[in-house]
Amino acid sequence: MKTFRKILLGEEFNRATASIIAILIGLLVGFLVLLISNSAEALAGFKIILSGGFSTGAKGMGQVLYFATPLILTGLSVGFAFKTGLFNIGTPGQFIIGAFAAVYIGVTCTFLPAPLHWIAALLAATIAGGLWALIPGILKAYLNVHEVISSIMMNYIGMYLANYLTKSTIYDIRKAQSLNVADSAVLPKGGLDYIFYNDLGGVKDLSTVNSGIWIAIVVAILIYFIINKTTFGYELKACGFNQNASNYAGINAKRSIVLSMVIAGMLAGLGGGLLYLSGASGRHLKVVDMLAVEGFNGIPVALLGLSNPIGIIFSAFIIAYITQGGNYLQTLNFAPEVIDIIIACIIYFSAFALYFRKLLPFLIKKGRGDRQ
Repeated sequence: MKTFRKILLGEEFNRATASIIAILIGLLVGFLVLLISNSAEALAGFKIILSGGFSTGAKGMGQVLYFATPLILTGLSVGFAFKTGLFNIGTPGQFIIGAFAAVYIGVTCTFLPAPLHWIAALLAATIAGGLWALIPGILKAYLNVHEVISSIMMNYIGMYLANYLTKSTIYDIRKAQSLNVADSAVLPKGGLDYIFYNDLGGVKDLSTVNSGIWIAIVVAILIYFIINKTTFGYELKACGFNQNASNYAGINAKRSIVLSMVIAGMLAGLGGGLLYLSGASGRHLKVVDMLAVEGFNGIPVALLGLSNPIGIIFSAFIIAYITQGGNYLQTLNFAPEVIDIIIACIIYFSAFALYFRKLLPFLIKKGRGDRQ
């Protein structure tokens, strides 16, 4: 019995339970939104959301993994910065700069064979994202410019720079989008095409999931190891807790800030590369004045996962799962914006996960005291 109580009061249990409570409350509020918007179909709509990717069979679950891939990387980007005391809100800019670098290499470097081609494209995306985050990191470390302000500005600079570079280098005027990447630059399926498909009378209806999900999971595990099991990770976290104390202990706080932002940017850039090298000929960059939504979605993913790399994997799956189910709400005459409102409710209550995390041990101890 004491062991069970110890588990209930454990840090990891409280973290996981707090996030689950936040999700459940968010879903409950989401059901109220369905009732208000279309009371006759609210229950059926809620069942569709809960069924998620399962609503369209194995292909649907493959799509969940596909949409979760960039969310894992952008969530890791935000969560890694959180762990080191920084708020990397520049993820959208780092994401799109990384995406452009990947697509550019995918279009122009046709002399590279597979797998060197897609590997080179992903490396370019990772490096580009890191370099884009280097500027806010330097401004924070050496000029004490708050990273939120500088990274927000870098988002818009990155968006317009990517638009300009796309239009001047790899633009297809007829289709108003970037050129197709070479087949050798498209991410391989990694065996997932044998799992996530629907059989349509002997014809495979494949999902767009690919080996990017394996890469994302491996990177998340690597980041977990770096943060929790290495001296480097300890120094970054110590700097995030207290820069003055870190300097006193011999840790170079300025170097830690810069490296933290660069690594966060590299993760976001890699996420852009993984997304835009997917599909038969990759996704296409379009010249639009809109920040990458995948970058901003990394913030709630990190909050829901409490900045834990393993928690971020699961929170990205949950957001992608609900989104996939919500895509079919329009079959019940719900407005397209309803699923966005429901996800926003879950995201909103994910901000209360920290509060639930502190409340749970108090309630458990109080209940144990009452019984005694």
